[in-house]
Amino acid sequence: MIKVVRAARHSLTLIGLALVSGIADGPLAAQPTAGEQGRPQAEVSAVLDALHEAASEADFDGYFSLYAREAVFLGTDATERWTRGEFMDYTRARFDAGTGWTYHMLERHITVAPGGRTAWFDERLENAGLGETRGSGVLVMEDGGWKIAQYNLTIPIPNELARDVARQIRALPES
Repeated sequence: MIKVVRAARHSLTLIGLALVSGIADGPLAAQPTAGEQGRPQAEVSAVLDALHEAASEADFDGYFSLYAREAVFLGTDATERWTRGEFMDYTRARFDAGTGWTYHMLERHITVAPGGRTAWFDERLENAGLGETRGSGVLVMEDGGWKIAQYNLTIPIPNELARDVARQIRALPES
């Protein structure tokens, strides 16, 4: 708590110095006000919520409208690194058959970079088949809105199980 207070006091001092010295129309002026600071995070969160909803409803167009043109999707298998086009090919058959996937968000953290054009996130998710999973990734501003540039879906492994799981993975035949 003390660090937060010191950081806030330091920021106020810098802003005060900028205003007094007449440079407030520079980079400091572009910083969001206290009331606006949550807005980009809320927008990013809404995109992620829409992604999960579209996937659950097998809404192909809605789902891929949320991805950046050069997006990459990383799945749970080590071989699953798909460009947007490759992921669209994989997903189309499932969604056309009416089969999507449902993940319920349990917890989410979003950070927006200075400048407000890039954000990254991590989220704990619940899935009926896989249990608890983790999504993480990056969003960028593209065509006036937030788009997913990278999504990485993983299955967190408890530390006490990690060595056994790693042994099982190493024992799999190479494909």
